[in-house]
Amino acid sequence: MPDRLDGTAALITGASSGIGEAAARALAEQGAAVALVARRAERLETLATELRDRGGSALTIAADVADEQQARDAVELTVAELGRLDTLVNNAGVMLLGPAVHAPIDEWRRMVDVNLLGLLYCAHAALPHLLRAADGDPRRVADLVNISSVAGRRATRGSGVYNATKHAVGAFSEALRQEVTARHVRVSLVEPGAVETELLSHNRPEILAELDQRFTGLERLRSADIADAVSYIVTRPRHVAVNEVLIRPTEQEA
Repeated sequence: MPDRLDGTAALITGASSGIGEAAARALAEQGAAVALVARRAERLETLATELRDRGGSALTIAADVADEQQARDAVELTVAELGRLDTLVNNAGVMLLGPAVHAPIDEWRRMVDVNLLGLLYCAHAALPHLLRAADGDPRRVADLVNISSVAGRRATRGSGVYNATKHAVGAFSEALRQEVTARHVRVSLVEPGAVETELLSHNRPEILAELDQRFTGLERLRSADIADAVSYIVTRPRHVAVNEVLIRPTEQEA
């Protein structure tokens, strides 16, 4: 039977919208106390109020995970306030697309800083606590879930640096899985296809026009669809590890 998350604590990055917000709802519904981490404090407070009104426990932490100290502080504050850390959902990310020729380098830097380094900072800070949670009770297991993308499996023109960051997340996830799996810390990679979120909205207008044309008529995934996968992963029995999940809209070909 699946395990509920009562008595556990989960930290979700990028929790102010999209997949992170939906994942926070899903894990709270399973009984976890959730730490909501993102830069937009007002949105986090709105979500936290909603979760508390439903009987859940929620902590808000305004932080930019691309800053190593802020990422570390977010993890430590979670443990200090919630008493433990059993689940980390590394969801924060940016997707800034376009041709490599004449690309704004600051866009590349931001993707590397958030999608890769931010994920690494959070994982590094969280691992001692996850290992402690899993080692401390033979009935327990800890989870580190990295949200990647179908872009981490295949490269396409106009998204080279985004592809690079997501391929790196996949490689790190598998290597880390091999390091900690014998200690009952499960490392999972979730790779969504096209999802209806704010992620695309930060692109330049000419890129948005091209993306609209590319995905015209496609029924995209909802954030809740990905949150369902996260919830499924972290509620498996202790002896079951779901290491990788690729989720595309039914109509998405590539």
